[in-house]
Amino acid sequence: MDRDQWQEILVVLGRNKLRTFLTAFGVFWGIFMLVIMMGSGKGLQNGANAGFGGTATNSIFIWTQLTSMPYKGFKRGRNFNFRNSDVPALRAAVPDIEVLAPRCQAGGHRGSANVTRGVKTGAFNIYGDYPEFQQVQPSEMVQGRFLNYNDLRDKRKICVIGMEVYNALYSSGEDPIGTYIKAQGINYKVVGLFKSKSDDPNRSEEQEKAIYIPLTTFQQAYNWGDIIGWFSITSKDGVSVTEVGDKVKSVLKERHKVNPEDDQALGSWNMEEAYNRMMSLLTGINLLSLIVGTLTLLAGAIGVSNIMLVIVKERTREFGVRRALGATPSSIMIQVILESVVLTTAAGIIGIICGVWLLELITMLMNSFSEQSGFFRNPGVELSIVLTALFILIVAGVLAGIIPARKAVSVRPVEALRYE
Repeated sequence: MDRDQWQEILVVLGRNKLRTFLTAFGVFWGIFMLVIMMGSGKGLQNGANAGFGGTATNSIFIWTQLTSMPYKGFKRGRNFNFRNSDVPALRAAVPDIEVLAPRCQAGGHRGSANVTRGVKTGAFNIYGDYPEFQQVQPSEMVQGRFLNYNDLRDKRKICVIGMEVYNALYSSGEDPIGTYIKAQGINYKVVGLFKSKSDDPNRSEEQEKAIYIPLTTFQQAYNWGDIIGWFSITSKDGVSVTEVGDKVKSVLKERHKVNPEDDQALGSWNMEEAYNRMMSLLTGINLLSLIVGTLTLLAGAIGVSNIMLVIVKERTREFGVRRALGATPSSIMIQVILESVVLTTAAGIIGIICGVWLLELITMLMNSFSEQSGFFRNPGVELSIVLTALFILIVAGVLAGIIPARKAVSVRPVEALRYE
């Protein structure tokens, strides 16, 4: 494109400024909505990832329930418990297990125990754990250390506390390491302080209200014998935790004389399935947003094509003069297509800039006025989406100009010169 072509494009588009503006606005709105919807989909995806709270997505949690079928002389409705001996048995029988972390909890699921330190008191969750639990639900150690196998072997009365426990039982700035807290009448020495890695305030608060003690200490202190409350399990890379979970359940049913067909005897929560369902939903939302945004953009391009037809009709005599002076049909077609491409691309680039700017403004406001929580955070659009949208714009501009360009060269020069 030389200077004369640019000047001609500006003159043609500037003859009717209102018509040009309204046509360009259709393209602007289409690309703007595409960027906003794709960015919002990204915000939903970020919120969903944060909602899992840093927990390994290839994990499954398995616990016992009442049996629903009789088996080998046992009646239905029987209660049974996991045992310490199940740990080596599972490791030997299911080699695809990456992490096997048995757990116990005082008070059962969502239960809490009274914990005191001096005159301060609070109700918190007390868990008996293996060191591997850090790999299932990673946490950040603020001070001290996490549990280790020496603690398990020696049944040490030590504990690792969360930040919510620290805030309730300690003064600000006080060093908790080496101090003692009393839980259900038993004193535990604090060896570590942790905070959650979750971005969700509700999940983070729940995780930080926990007190971890060695599982063997828990069993001895609270007379659990060799009972295990439930198993936290992750699978090795490339292996579905669903398959691992099915194998684990089969082994546990056989060891505890449970009917192999009794699906109610073992309860479970499969993090992988929950995560995949959520990601599938969000992928569908993003795909729908892409389709709707693209159709809106194409509607704007059709508007450009219609307006270019009007402009071509208005310039019929001009094109006749050009043809009479020796202009080739291809040069006229190229000129019309360039006018269409410039209009759509300019409007589209402004739409992309405004859409990205609005997403950045939303992110900035969310960070400035409150902690990001819930199911929407850090909306944004990937560079690949922006480049794809820009490519669609150029293609749409070319397509929008082809029909008017063919119309411009379809009239014979003599008839064009007679046109009023």
